[in-house]
Amino acid sequence: MGRAQATVEQLAAWCRRPAPPEAELLLDRAAEDVEAALLTAVYDAGSPDVAAALADAVCAQVEWWLAIGSDGITTGEEWDSVSIGPVSLSGRTAPAADPVLVAGVELAPRAYRRLRSAGLLPGEVFAAW
Repeated sequence: MGRAQATVEQLAAWCRRPAPPEAELLLDRAAEDVEAALLTAVYDAGSPDVAAALADAVCAQVEWWLAIGSDGITTGEEWDSVSIGPVSLSGRTAPAADPVLVAGVELAPRAYRRLRSAGLLPGEVFAAW
């Protein structure tokens, strides 16, 4: 399988704004997530189109994390109010869009759509005709 990679420059272009200071760390975490989601997928790892789709998916994953206030480890969800005794939780601030679960990995909706449109998801075979 080809390594899902994206550069800080690609991230800035994808998001249409300067990349955050922690961009390299987020890109590495996002690449790990994309790779884990595609663990059983079959595709041409040497294809430039596949490399572009993987880079786009990694950038979309980071873009989503930035939008929901996540660091790539936490979800960024917060409760509007919390009480300790007796326990009471009230309304959470939800992300702009719910993630899509692929092979046990939460992918950003745009990352999922990019991988799906490129035929890279597990169970789909990418074929250049």
